[in-house]
Amino acid sequence: MTENSNDNAEKNEEIIDSLLNHLKDEAEEVINKSQEEKPAKKIKKIKKGGIIPADQVLPSRLPIIPIQGRPIFPGIFTPLMISNQEDIKAIEEAYKGDSHIGIVMLKKDNPQTSYKDLYSIGTAAKIIKKINLPDGGINVFISTIKRFKLKKALHAKAPIVAAIDYLDDEEDDTFEVKALTRALISEMKEVSENNPLFTEEMRLNMVNIDHPGKIADFIASILNVEKEDQQKVLEMVNVRQRMEQVLVYIKKEQELLKVQKKIQNDINERVEKNQRDYFLREELRSIQEELGTDADGNDSDYQKFKKKIEEFKFEGEIKESLESELDKFRILDTASPEYTVSRNFLELVTQLPWKDQAFESFNLDTAKKILNADHYGLDDVKKRILEFLAVRKLKKDNKGTIIILVGPPGVGKTSIGKSIAKAMNKPFYRFSVGGMNDEAEIKGHRRTYIGAMCGKVIQGLKITHTKSPVFLIDEVDKMTQSARGDPASALLEVLDPEQNVAFRDNYLDLPFDVSNVFFILTANTLDTIPEPLLDRAEIIQLSGYIDQEKIEIAKKYLLPKNLEKNGIAKGKVKYTKDALLRIAQEFAREAGMRHYEKCLDKIHRKIVTEMMEDADKKVIEAVKIAKEEKKSAEEIKAINSDKFFDSEKTYTIDAGDLEKYLGKPVFDESEIKRASVPGTAIGLAWTSMGGDTLMIESVSFPGKGELVLTGQLGDVMKESAAIAMNWAKKYILENKLKDVEWFEKNTIHLHIPEGATPKDGPSAGITMATTFISLLTGKTIKQNLAMTGELSLTGNVLPIGGLREKTVAAKRNKIKTILIPKANERDLEEIPSHVKSGIKFIPVTRVEDVIKNAF
Repeated sequence: MTENSNDNAEKNEEIIDSLLNHLKDEAEEVINKSQEEKPAKKIKKIKKGGIIPADQVLPSRLPIIPIQGRPIFPGIFTPLMISNQEDIKAIEEAYKGDSHIGIVMLKKDNPQTSYKDLYSIGTAAKIIKKINLPDGGINVFISTIKRFKLKKALHAKAPIVAAIDYLDDEEDDTFEVKALTRALISEMKEVSENNPLFTEEMRLNMVNIDHPGKIADFIASILNVEKEDQQKVLEMVNVRQRMEQVLVYIKKEQELLKVQKKIQNDINERVEKNQRDYFLREELRSIQEELGTDADGNDSDYQKFKKKIEEFKFEGEIKESLESELDKFRILDTASPEYTVSRNFLELVTQLPWKDQAFESFNLDTAKKILNADHYGLDDVKKRILEFLAVRKLKKDNKGTIIILVGPPGVGKTSIGKSIAKAMNKPFYRFSVGGMNDEAEIKGHRRTYIGAMCGKVIQGLKITHTKSPVFLIDEVDKMTQSARGDPASALLEVLDPEQNVAFRDNYLDLPFDVSNVFFILTANTLDTIPEPLLDRAEIIQLSGYIDQEKIEIAKKYLLPKNLEKNGIAKGKVKYTKDALLRIAQEFAREAGMRHYEKCLDKIHRKIVTEMMEDADKKVIEAVKIAKEEKKSAEEIKAINSDKFFDSEKTYTIDAGDLEKYLGKPVFDESEIKRASVPGTAIGLAWTSMGGDTLMIESVSFPGKGELVLTGQLGDVMKESAAIAMNWAKKYILENKLKDVEWFEKNTIHLHIPEGATPKDGPSAGITMATTFISLLTGKTIKQNLAMTGELSLTGNVLPIGGLREKTVAAKRNKIKTILIPKANERDLEEIPSHVKSGIKFIPVTRVEDVIKNAF
């Protein structure tokens, strides 16, 4: 198979232009040589103008060279590149003989070419010259002679050899043929003038051809039409039909050239316009730089930034850095990515409150009223906050003020921060660091790439427009470390009074004083907060709410807020005290108020649904009546639920109605923990969710004298259990209640229910010891009694933490007596009296005191 060079007009043009003279010389040399070899009589006959018939000169069988590109027409000199080895052999054989070959186009590309893949009409050609190529192929120059039709395959596979019949043109020397000839030449001239691929020599050849059929063949060979269309022309023997078909193709080419020219003109116009716009913009930019203004006559970005920076009157490092940045910004192209980075940086610098004077302008009485209005209870918290504010007002020095509010979810830590800002008459900015693992969120990203931005601290100062706002940093106990740094360590620099006077954000990379910011941190637990961070702050504990506090909070804050949220008018829904109390006891027993608020929201949604369903039923009835009365469509359309909404109807929610709206209680009396059998005791625990009661159970059974512990106990709690077991064993043996043999033959199993919840800490030590004593003596502890305290190996009761939270949990579970370490008596003063009311606290120093009061 071959590739036809006619596929690429440009390649043809180069080859023909470069070798045309060479081909003519070769043709003349062949003719002269043949004339010399012929007899004198024959030469004379040719010189006299006689023509030898083609059938007597051209062979009746030819080696066939398949081509893939386009068909080759008679009367043309053209090169052929042959790469197929079978075709190369056929060319070599023909070149050694009479040099005649047949050129036929393939119907479709096929690696295994055969006779059936060829079109039936091809062109006979004579090889003029053969050139071997370095890659193993050959390049031959051929002169095409005449059309032929495949008659029979003598060798059907490559190299293909076939018997052929030559086809003569069916000429019709009429006036119409002459007119068609002129039309072809005229139309083709127009095409060639508009197409740079047509050379001057092509145009001359077209004019010098005198035979109409050859003119049609030559034009068809150089037109940019599909190869199937060219093959169709090749197969036309009738000259007139051939010329008419070629004229149609010329017309199509002219239309294509018109569209192409239009597109080219449009593109040129756009390019010229873009170039003109570019030069005008550059000229305008130069003028603006000279005047220092933008297109509207306003100051340019450079002038604006320069003016603002000069107003700040910076000195030292800041001045030098900003002047250098301004100089760089001035020469940057606006289309450059660095321009955006530099502009964003200068914008940030000019928006920060560098020269803002921090001052305190608040009244303690007003602050107290705001705190009381926004929060119920929390008297000790409010007292400590007012003490902080009083010191700030007296000192007139804001530096180094950091508070950590610690408590379970839903107790109002974030809202207290908002109230402090409101009381101090300062802007409030909050951001959460829960789950944060990238220190760049605190200290910013380095200004080395597009999209870099400053940290949360600088963002907050930019937003609040003051150097002394109130910053609330939420969830500081939930920060994590990663490969991108430790946010907790980055936060240390922000909060440390010795360092934050010149805090350096990575993006800003300039010292900025953040010591006047009032930082408030919130957390659920102190266990995961780094010790250096705790050292820099004052810790204020917020315990959970008891039932009475929840009722008051619901009345004063949650109910009005939730009624408005659900679109219910004030006073339309009322709650009895028993209903509010039952919600706290049976549906929302957690330390905070979030689940309580969700319960109210659920009730109100169902009430709204009832009201709208009643109204919709009335609408349906009204529409039905209106249709029966044959009222107009407009009157029927005007009937809507608003007209039937009963605004006077009120709903009163009693304790018995709660199951209708909230379903079955989440907690009931059966879930209140009671130590009703030997081997059980109730302890008090502190968690990040608030205080909780802890039921501890133990049983004994024949075994190998082991202690089995279950309930997901941590290492500290396992050690406490071992200490409690050994002390109890010692106590039992000393009092001769059991002998050593009993302990060797029995296994004791201690379990703390809710096994899916991890538990740890030493404060359940005396509770475990009491559980073991109860089991070994067969006695049951007093009802409604709980205890908390760490146990030493010698039987001493050591102090614990979180007594207030544990007391709140005990009150929720109707505990009447609590055994506490003697060292924790001082903490009772910090527990509000309404929380302590109804509970008897018994301080103990030894386990013997615990046993004495527990049984």
